[in-house]
Amino acid sequence: MLTEADLDRLRPRASEIAAAEGKRLAERTRASARMFEQASAYLPLGVASSFQTMDPYPVYLARGAGARLWDVDGNAYIDFHNGFGVTLCGHAHPKIVAAIDRAARNGTHFAAMTEAAVTLAAELCRRFQLDKVRFANSGTESTMEAIRVARAATGRSVLVKAEGAYHGHHDLVMISVAPDPGDLREPAAGPGDTAAGQISLPRVPFSKGIPEEIPRQVLVVPFNDIAALERVLTERGADIAAFIIEPVMMFAGIVLPEPGYLERVRELCTQHGVVLIFDEVKTGVNIAAGGATELFGVRPDLACFAKAIGGGVPIGAFGGRADVMEIIERGESHLGTFNGNPLAMNAGVAALTEVLTPAAHQHIAEIGTRLATGCRRALAENSIAAHVVDLGAKGGVGYRPTPLRNYRDSFDCAPEFADSSSAALMNRGVFQIPGDKGQWMLSVQHTAGDIDAYIQAFGDYCAMLTGGN
Repeated sequence: MLTEADLDRLRPRASEIAAAEGKRLAERTRASARMFEQASAYLPLGVASSFQTMDPYPVYLARGAGARLWDVDGNAYIDFHNGFGVTLCGHAHPKIVAAIDRAARNGTHFAAMTEAAVTLAAELCRRFQLDKVRFANSGTESTMEAIRVARAATGRSVLVKAEGAYHGHHDLVMISVAPDPGDLREPAAGPGDTAAGQISLPRVPFSKGIPEEIPRQVLVVPFNDIAALERVLTERGADIAAFIIEPVMMFAGIVLPEPGYLERVRELCTQHGVVLIFDEVKTGVNIAAGGATELFGVRPDLACFAKAIGGGVPIGAFGGRADVMEIIERGESHLGTFNGNPLAMNAGVAALTEVLTPAAHQHIAEIGTRLATGCRRALAENSIAAHVVDLGAKGGVGYRPTPLRNYRDSFDCAPEFADSSSAALMNRGVFQIPGDKGQWMLSVQHTAGDIDAYIQAFGDYCAMLTGGN
């Protein structure tokens, strides 16, 4: 049986591949290097979001069509990045283009309601089993507002989150997103915070600029650990407004909920009067037509959406139980100039009602399984001790023998493998989320041929890693 020790022996080779493939990629992307130099004069790190950084510089893209991308050097790629899961419909889908064109011709912004907003709200409620919904403009706005609604509805202020989960970049959720192993010591209690210090995992800010009092408003538990959550709710339940959780964690690798975990989370939150918030920004329509609620059969009190529900344009939404959402009618102020703008509403309606049909979801499931099967075969043929996750449009390779159970398991996934595979695949025409634990994202416009091209490129990488090529 292959073990982590087998992977450890391959680490030096992975580093060699990363260096060689990185050099080759740099030779193929000289226009990107020049653009990076120009961009760095105006943009910190030369990018619009810190997630867009790459070493030594990002590849700058020129256009996309269908399942393909072209960079500023003219290199073509099959897109398995898909904008962190935004472009489930693929690039420039004719139905999305037509919807955007209609909005552009009729007015992209009114700061007033339109018919399209009502249509999209009804579709979101239908798909995700929501009573009421409100729109926002990003995943960050959606989680920020859902948490405030939960606080208003409960009259409590403390938030519980899972270690290693990313819920956007507002202060309250930027705690223990990706702590280093050295930060994971036993938590020390702060002033007036003795109880929380005893039951919470370390609360580590993910960014500079977060006020020191923010971590005291957050309690951190391991994913897939019901006992830890039960301790927190038993000791601090009277203070806790909400537990926000990705039903499938995806920031440090794909971490599936163990059987019965989400069901017990639901029971505990109900027992303690805590609002259960599903962050479905990444899962949403990507793992099933009706998201995690459909896939796992667990209904949260509130759920947050963004990314793929807008067909490729900026959008956000949150919604859930009527009795919770109706706090907006009784004093919780949810505002936003661009909320429900016609551009996003029309694109969203087209995406969810015209493109992401049952047949489209079936196609995605089939090609996702085809890709996962091919990657498993390549790993087995080369005796590489890694695992593969197949989850609708999402999936990926995790470089450890068994699937991740929580954030700390991701420390076993050596970055050398993600870095080297990313560069190797890009040089073979596959664009993937750089260094993100080998994750892929599919679209309705991917074909079986695109999947086979990925499998071939990944097989080449596996052979290089073990000396077979």
